Amino acid sequence: MRVNFTVNGRPQEADDVWEGESLLYVLRERMGLPGSKNACEQGECGSCTVRLDGVPVCSCLVAAGQVEGRDVVTVEGLAEFAKQREEHGGCASGACGTTLDEAKRWEAKPGQDSQTGEGVELSPIQQAFIDAGAVQCGFCTPGLLIAADELLERQSDPSDQDIREALSGNLCRCTGYEKILDAVRLAAARQERQGEAV
Repeated sequence: MRVNFTVNGRPQEADDVWEGESLLYVLRERMGLPGSKNACEQGECGSCTVRLDGVPVCSCLVAAGQVEGRDVVTVEGLAEFAKQREEHGGCASGACGTTLDEAKRWEAKPGQDSQTGEGVELSPIQQAFIDAGAVQCGFCTPGLLIAADELLERQSDPSDQDIREALSGNLCRCTGYEKILDAVRLAAARQERQGEAV
């Protein structure tokens, strides 16, 4: 079957997709987007997390055919996605997530490569992960970034319990999680300061 969908603001088409093929496989092997990691293939580790119409999902559990006409954001497009969200006033409905209409309007700007993530200023959560020392081997980082970004979109001042719950589907074997929590706290604090300055 042929699947048409949007990835990081770009219309994409995948041909000869078999019915059992996962979104993760299509992203990594057909689209050349290796950011989402292939680890457990059972939705247990979170390393393959992407946003599907604004909602974090384990791409290993999503059949490629299910994304027909939908919008996917991977870690490679996270910085541009965050910038677009900021330009459009954040979570427009005041609730959580990105509406389907918002996701359809989001487009990558010329000169920025949402395919590789190169040449794009980092998103606030990406910068916070670096500044807080939350990245070690990096295998779990893409999934954690996607989940943390969605949390901060929906909740600007999350409690430690909120952070733990939002990241509970993501396993990390290196950091012991404290630096990851620090990074989310840092991004939330920076987001709050930026909101006060506006």
